[in-house]
Amino acid sequence: QVQLVESGGGLVQAGGSLRLSCAASGRTVSSYVMGWFRQAPGKEREFVAGINWSDYSSYYADSVKGRFTISRDNAKNTMYLQMGSLKPEDTAIYYCAVSRTVLVTTTPASYQYWGQGTQVTVSS
Repeated sequence: QVQLVESGGGLVQAGGSLRLSCAASGRTVSSYVMGWFRQAPGKEREFVAGINWSDYSSYYADSVKGRFTISRDNAKNTMYLQMGSLKPEDTAIYYCAVSRTVLVTTTPASYQYWGQGTQVTVSS
């Protein structure tokens, strides 16, 4: 079993930055795909970014490409999301997730473990 805890969310002005962290416990996630998703009020949960375990290759939603950077530290069992040039439309609850798939997938149903989420609010 894997437990995931997100941190680092908060209120920030448009154009600002935030760094989210996702700490895993229960077992090592070094050989798992890890990803970030977000869900805004009234909307479905959407893929934000994912990172493979083998070569650390990363993938991003078009809406965040060039502004967000995903990374992981397998020694610390932790994943990060550096968010820059934030926009009001980035406002959502951000979730980290872990998947046993071989490569990054954008489908929420492919992720077996989820954190409780952290709120990110971007004011205009």
